[in-house]
Amino acid sequence: MPYSLRHACVSLWIKAGVDPVEEARRAGHSIAVLWRFYAKILRGQQHKANELIDAALDN
Repeated sequence: MPYSLRHACVSLWIKAGVDPVEEARRAGHSIAVLWRFYAKILRGQQHKANELIDAALDN
């Protein structure tokens, strides 16, 4: 059960756009582990990434 809760929490943080370094630290993972196990969640996020980049360029 704790693993499932941690997985759900990290997945939510990824979807919310939390910094991956902070996510890994909070979850007790290395960045390599974060990318290896959660990369599938990041697929399909191009639209969100483009919005973040556009917002940064507007500043």
